[in-house]
Amino acid sequence: MSARNTSTTSIVTVPCFSGAPWELDQLTPLADYDLRTMRLPDERPSIEEYADFVEARMEGLKNVVLVGDSFGAVIALAVAVRQPENLRALVLSGGFAANPVTDPLTRIKLGMSRFLPGPLYRQAVLRFHAASLASPHDATAEIHWNAALSRQLFLENTPWRSYVTRARAAFSADYRDRLERINVPALILTPSHDELIGEDAARIMLEGIADAREEVLEGTGHMFRFTHPEKYAGAIRTFLDQAEMVQRSNETKMSSVA
Repeated sequence: MSARNTSTTSIVTVPCFSGAPWELDQLTPLADYDLRTMRLPDERPSIEEYADFVEARMEGLKNVVLVGDSFGAVIALAVAVRQPENLRALVLSGGFAANPVTDPLTRIKLGMSRFLPGPLYRQAVLRFHAASLASPHDATAEIHWNAALSRQLFLENTPWRSYVTRARAAFSADYRDRLERINVPALILTPSHDELIGEDAARIMLEGIADAREEVLEGTGHMFRFTHPEKYAGAIRTFLDQAEMVQRSNETKMSSVA
């Protein structure tokens, strides 16, 4: 992290599977940072091509904290293993380094989406997907959420062809053997309840990234960026403040040795 001028640090947020830009005004604990978001392009065939898109939006920024959520987390991971010079920290929420869907039936249902365009996509595929994102904590969250809202998110932002292409990209990506290349502090944010992402996903990233720490946000589900934005952003703020303190301490030690 750079010295304590948050205005020179850009937090670049990478959308989830829906591709919809983040609601940055909900991240109030991070309001003094330069907050940036984007809409994911449609029909990119691989995570690497999404990473190209994100890295292009980091160009010209001095200090970048990359924050990826769910599908966006694996894109952020793909960027981080490239070791861009302006990357200072990494946050991965509900993310994964390789195909995280371990339940065979869920994998089959998601894979069948490529044969179900039009009304079948809107009525069958998206209803199933929305149900897999649901959590018992959604109804009592900071912002009330339910499966109908998740489905609406996809209806408004995710054409069928984009859904199919992103599913194929997510299922084929595997960054497990490249995690050691990540050379910045990383925070792994994990919800306490997640029916979609397997339990091993966070452990694999935690063990593979040298300077990684995990925080489980109790009382949250897979959609915690939407349901608990204050708690979510607060955890990121604490991580960034602590990373800065460590850097300052290291710089002081180096100065005293010199």
